[in-house]
Amino acid sequence: MSDAKVRLSQKEMEIAANAELILTKNAILKKVNLLLGNLLENQRQYLESGSIQLPSEVMQTSPKISKGENHNGLPYLILDYPRYFEQDNILAVRTMFWWGNFFSITLHLSGRYKKMTEKKIISSFSLLKEKGFYCCVNDDQWAHDFEKNNYLPLIEISEPDFKHLISDKSFLKLSGKLSLQKWDSAEEILLNSFGQIIGLLAD
Repeated sequence: MSDAKVRLSQKEMEIAANAELILTKNAILKKVNLLLGNLLENQRQYLESGSIQLPSEVMQTSPKISKGENHNGLPYLILDYPRYFEQDNILAVRTMFWWGNFFSITLHLSGRYKKMTEKKIISSFSLLKEKGFYCCVNDDQWAHDFEKNNYLPLIEISEPDFKHLISDKSFLKLSGKLSLQKWDSAEEILLNSFGQIIGLLAD
């Protein structure tokens, strides 16, 4: 049996004794969930009123809002819509709130869905760069951070390098990032980015 005492620092003691902190955190996460729910309804309306037809199996899969407490130690919420996750075939638009970091919205494609759209995406390089998108340069398609080993902004990637990234990898991820300080306009900005992403899936 260990005789070592488990001690709290002064800062840890203050936090542990402060119930208001956790109650405020819970209230914030509830509001994030509401924001993503509102965004989902607007995304639905966008797809239903638009001329872009996504594959039927994708649209038959229900949207999902998931949450967790430990993405690199921090809470998160994720909205996947549209979403279709098969082992080698993925088509998803993923909107993420990551505590202490950012909102992000990501187009994630692999397999047949990547093959269907990669030419359109490559030809959209200039527009995507202008809109501030990032491209995944990592071999791990499930990492979400915006560190240099995972995402690079398109302003730092040449058009030939972008073409190779899109063509040569088994998956592609294009992401937009939004500061949490822009909460009041986040829903509008994320919906606008959603429209830009969906436009890439048109024939």
